[in-house]
Amino acid sequence: MLQPIRIALLLVTFLVSATSVAAKICLQLPDYSNAEFSFIDDVKVTSFDNAQIAANLFIPKQTAPASGFPTIIFVNSWVLDEHQYMLQAKQFAAKGYLVFSYSARGWGCSDGQVNVAGDNDISDLSMIIDWLLANTAADPNNIGISGISYGSGISLLGLAKEPRIKTAVAMSTWASLAESLYQNETPRLFWGFLLVASGFLTADLEPIINQNYQNLIFNRDIPQTLEWAQQRSADQVINLINERQAPVYLANNFGDNLFQPNNLIAFYQQLSGPKRLDLNQGTHASAEGFGLIGLNNYTWNNTHRWFDYWLKGVDNGIMDQPAVTMDVANGQRVSFANWPSNNTETRRFYLTPRSLLTHGGLDLSPHRSWWPKTNRIYSGIDTLATTGIPLVSEVLDAHLNLPVKTPLGLIARSNGIVFQSERLATPLAIRGIPKLSINLSSYSSKWQLNAYLYDVDRFGVGTLITHGPITRYAAPTHQRLTVDWNLVASAYDIPAGHKIALAIDTADALYAPPTLLPYQVDFKFANQYQSTLEITVVND
Repeated sequence: MLQPIRIALLLVTFLVSATSVAAKICLQLPDYSNAEFSFIDDVKVTSFDNAQIAANLFIPKQTAPASGFPTIIFVNSWVLDEHQYMLQAKQFAAKGYLVFSYSARGWGCSDGQVNVAGDNDISDLSMIIDWLLANTAADPNNIGISGISYGSGISLLGLAKEPRIKTAVAMSTWASLAESLYQNETPRLFWGFLLVASGFLTADLEPIINQNYQNLIFNRDIPQTLEWAQQRSADQVINLINERQAPVYLANNFGDNLFQPNNLIAFYQQLSGPKRLDLNQGTHASAEGFGLIGLNNYTWNNTHRWFDYWLKGVDNGIMDQPAVTMDVANGQRVSFANWPSNNTETRRFYLTPRSLLTHGGLDLSPHRSWWPKTNRIYSGIDTLATTGIPLVSEVLDAHLNLPVKTPLGLIARSNGIVFQSERLATPLAIRGIPKLSINLSSYSSKWQLNAYLYDVDRFGVGTLITHGPITRYAAPTHQRLTVDWNLVASAYDIPAGHKIALAIDTADALYAPPTLLPYQVDFKFANQYQSTLEITVVND
């Protein structure tokens, strides 16, 4: 496990030293003006610190309404620039929207250093609105904002802190940046490296970004690092959104292992104003990314309807439809009036110990035994229980129907443990966030567990449904602990005749390990304490 960390940090160090020769991407596009709109690609907005924020502008050629044009502001994603939304911006402009797309500071042709949705970014946004109202026919009462990934975070924080923004559409977004980077004390090794490395190649990053990434990997200055992240989290200012009852449309993807959907679902539940949540199959930005290249896209279709309703007053029925939808893996999209839903229930499985020749069980009744039992696994070697190849496997699963599959009988018993149910008499429609409560002990204060939920066919091959890690750096030793953690939200239908299985080991390529020293984890089973798996399912 040491080698991946060394490679990642050596590459980051190299990229840091290479920033003096790495150039930001700064593009200039041809004139896309036509009979419906004018296009200006050399817009520069002077911000509070004299930084020049680069943007482009689509202006409808029709006569502006008396109140001005409804206006949409698009904010770039990480690595990309203000031209990211060209095809969507053209479609909105053809419908009579004034569309302003910009590169956040540090990206594209914009000055300054990447601020990660901090105070500088919000000040830039306020200066942009000032510029729009002073230099265009923008309707001051109908300004919306949207973005994917990085731009979505700025969009939500902008909606909270800039009262002139009426509504926001946030795609592949985070609500809590702290949880996204460090949920359950588990550093995101792969995605953190990918973000820092790509940022150094294509932008001008504030030094604290790389410093904070290394802090998480090496478990140092964690309170300060998480405070930095919380200052960039919409859930910390949700009261400002709720005070104005500002409408919010959220979209995320079940396979997004950068901004996993759990904290966004919690954020949605806390919103008190008009709201919508669409959860899609795919990895980070993949579900809505197809809409950027002109393909028909569920999220972008709803984005048009959302802005048409809230910025133009078009009664298109979007607010009459169920507020929450989930795209079921290999299935159809299902809808709920709200979330949590009255149409679901919790199914509880009890973990039972494995024997010399059999897996542990997932039973519908509590474990009963005359004496306590212990199952032990060791760290040091990964098992075949895995999320697959980071980024690649999520794309193959969601968009090419090639999920991660694992023969459960080949998961090493010394380094992992499997719990398996009886064959299901009826289908099991999983919706939402599975929850684990495990009784364990360890001689080490530092350990990590990765749990994987599987749909097991009649040949014993498991199809990965979802997973979830938990890490501890200062756990009590030599005593039994009850450890609770959530897996990543999912929507998956297990057919009748299949089994449901849970596998647990101590390593996954997505996450940084807490220690390079070997350790053991003992799973404890007794009448007086139960380990459980709870799954939210649709009522029959």
